[in-house]
Amino acid sequence: MLMLNIFMIIMMISNIMMLLSIIISKKTYSDREKCSPFECGFDPKSSARIPFSLHFFLITVIFLIFDVEIALIFPIIPLFKMVNFFFWTKISFFFILILLIGLYHEWNQNMLNWTN
Repeated sequence: MLMLNIFMIIMMISNIMMLLSIIISKKTYSDREKCSPFECGFDPKSSARIPFSLHFFLITVIFLIFDVEIALIFPIIPLFKMVNFFFWTKISFFFILILLIGLYHEWNQNMLNWTN
């Protein structure tokens, strides 16, 4: 019975706090543009079926891939002091070789050309 009373008190306090926040809130009117989701560069009132250039998507994916790979290169630098130089050189060369093969593949597929 005590748990039920505590639960009821907690529920009443939380409901009172929500009601007070709604009453005290500064937002008194609802603007259509403020309530709509924001998409950078797109008019939120137009049709959602506007053709989207796939090239923007590809550039974004390429950026994310190389950004993550650069973040993976940073731990290699302090590793230079802890491991054998030959082992460090082999790992660094292998990692940069993978980056260069990916860059060559993207260049070969004309993904880096902005205009075709």
